[in-house]
Formats: sequence, structure tokens, C-alpha cells
Amino acid sequence: ALIAALEKVGDLYSKGEYFLPQMIASADTMKKGFNILKPLMLQKKESVFGRIVICTVKGDIHDIGKNIVAMMLENHGFDVIDLGKDVPNENLIEAIQQHKPDIVCLSSLLTTTMPNMGIIAKEINTLKLPCKLMIGGAVVTKEYADSIGAYYGKDAVEAVAVAKHIVKKSE
Repeated sequence: ALIAALEKVGDLYSKGEYFLPQMIASADTMKKGFNILKPLMLQKKESVFGRIVICTVKGDIHDIGKNIVAMMLENHGFDVIDLGKDVPNENLIEAIQQHKPDIVCLSSLLTTTMPNMGIIAKEINTLKLPCKLMIGGAVVTKEYADSIGAYYGKDAVEAVAVAKHIVKKSE
């Protein structure tokens, strides 16, 4: 029921009937509900969709959008490891190697920090890390994502849908 409610909020947001404040409020409410249910879910050993490492790239201190995406992903059953904001590339690569995520999500609000997404994409390929890359943020476009071989999520709702698609595709 919680996920259905969150999907409804996402639908209203996509239609322009809800805005960022409503999205944040619903994600916060969902997180509180999820935190109550999480111990019960762990007792039942319900499986999660997959593991995700998420962060805002090096040089970018903006994290509201990333935080919303992280909450939405977690609320939809993903195991989310949030590294925070302004994460150095080396730290991100170490976290990928340590946590072995299915997906790495990168956020950028500044055009000046977007190149770090491309650097990470190359590093993932060079090291042959078995994860998919999804990027997003105010300045990020699908064209840029395509140019670095990454998936793209234009907002939190789309990021959840893309993450579910990635995990189902790799099964």
C-alpha cells in the first residue's frame, strides 16, 4: 500500500499536479513508514530488488535531488548505499568495489561537475566492474547519458522505473 501511494504521488508529480515540496513530504513520510516496516521485512527475509550505490559527484555539494532519488529507491525495495555529496572519484570506485552494487547512481547539478560522470563511466569499464551506471540531475540530459554509456533518470520517479528495468534486464 505504501508503494502504491508513492507511485500515485509520482504520477501526480509527472502530470504537474504535485511539485517538489509534495514529493519531498511524501518521500519523508514514506521513509518513516518504511523504517517501521523494515525490521519486519528483514525478519521475513524479503528480497530486495538490488543494491545501489548513489552519490553526488566530486565538486558538487547539491544533494536534495539525490536524497529524494535515494529515498524513493529505498522505499521501492532497493538496498541503497548513499555516499553523500562531493564524493571524490577514488572514494566512489572503492565503494563500488566494496559494496558490489547492481547499479551506481550519480547526480550532478552543475555543468562543471558533469565530466566526473564520464570519468567514472570510463573507470567502471576499465576495471570491468559488474554494475550499470545511471545518471541524473538538473543539467544532465539523456544525450549526455548516452554519450558516456549510462542509463538516464530525469527525475526520482523515472529513476525508480529505470532501476527496476535494469535489474529485471540483468536477471
